[in-house]
Amino acid sequence: MTQKKKLLMYTNYFYPEVATTGQILTELAEGLSETFDVTVICEVPSYAMKLEERYKTQRYYFENYKGIRVIRVRVPEVNKQSKMSRIKYILSYFFNCIGATMKAGKFDLVFTVTQPPILGGLLGVIGKLVTKGKLMYQIMDFNPEQTMAVNYASNKLVLGAMMWFDKLSCRLSDVVVTLGRDMQETLVKRFKGKNVPNNIAINNWIDEEKIYPLEQDNLQVMAFRKQYGLEGKFVIMTSGNIGLYYDFENLLKIMEKFQSYKDVIFAFVGDGLVKPILESYVKEKKITNVIFAPFQKKKNLIYSLNAADVHIVTNAIGVKGVSVPSKIYGILAVNKPIWGILEKGSEAWRIIEESQCGILAEAANYEQIENTLAKIIEERLYFVANHSTGRTYLENNLTKGQSINAYKDALLDLLK
Repeated sequence: MTQKKKLLMYTNYFYPEVATTGQILTELAEGLSETFDVTVICEVPSYAMKLEERYKTQRYYFENYKGIRVIRVRVPEVNKQSKMSRIKYILSYFFNCIGATMKAGKFDLVFTVTQPPILGGLLGVIGKLVTKGKLMYQIMDFNPEQTMAVNYASNKLVLGAMMWFDKLSCRLSDVVVTLGRDMQETLVKRFKGKNVPNNIAINNWIDEEKIYPLEQDNLQVMAFRKQYGLEGKFVIMTSGNIGLYYDFENLLKIMEKFQSYKDVIFAFVGDGLVKPILESYVKEKKITNVIFAPFQKKKNLIYSLNAADVHIVTNAIGVKGVSVPSKIYGILAVNKPIWGILEKGSEAWRIIEESQCGILAEAANYEQIENTLAKIIEERLYFVANHSTGRTYLENNLTKGQSINAYKDALLDLLK
């Protein structure tokens, strides 16, 4: 039997993390382990910002997950509201990963992601130099473009340095993977169409065998609706990260205008930096048509996704070509219509348009956003009946197996 080639993967989030990134990269590692001998370097579980006691005593933890060698590195607990706390966490992760790389040995292939921003790419470059392996760099989010889109930082010197280092990581990679066609276009623009690094687009996914449509009288779906006061309501839901890149503050003000529809409710399911701001606004304004629910465990995601009548997929203005909202794949999988609030031509916009699974409004066009919401509510039965088409599109174009095989093929090509 031919010995498997050795693959080193860097990902800050890995099983048992509930973040979408962690779930996708865990599934990617599992899929690739059928072809490669996989080692993962990741942080100890900390997405909830708290560390278990068993992960507070050592710098490195060596574990095995489904035959995958896992090296977890310790990171400090984080206050997400504090930039300094986040910087301390990022730097601890970065330098501890370098230390773990020195212990990991030689590899034929190295895979890294853009988490943390800029340093994720540099980790891959260092891994390539240390292990002598070919490098695949997956760009989940372009930075500093994302940082600039939401005005998270404005120092031109810092932003210029970020761009220089990330372009260096792209140049030194043997292949760059983007998550959408619009992101490929951004990569070309970065290099002004000259000497563009070798690149391919591979969409993210949901496990369509575990996430699929359920009837509304399913006991667990009914239990979720009952728990959060959704019984007898037309539920418009956003599920996942409630963060900086989605313009939720302005969307909430539009939702507020529809309180007269007593049978319509907006559900924010997940967590993130912006959630406390939204919760405070709802409390202050005594808004009656908005509820909040926490991140759902992976095993319960099928029930929460199916509890909605319509799902929201949104990005703030300026995020086109910078990232792709991964939540769209789960929504397609449960065959729910989509209210898309996006920039025209973005990957998510194209998917909704091609699958005819929803209605679209341009990001930051608040009049259009309000009008499309009114249309959904006023024509709800017609809207749902005529836009439940996402599952077929996903099965034909965006399955988990298709995407993982694309990664496998691209990595094997690097070995030729």
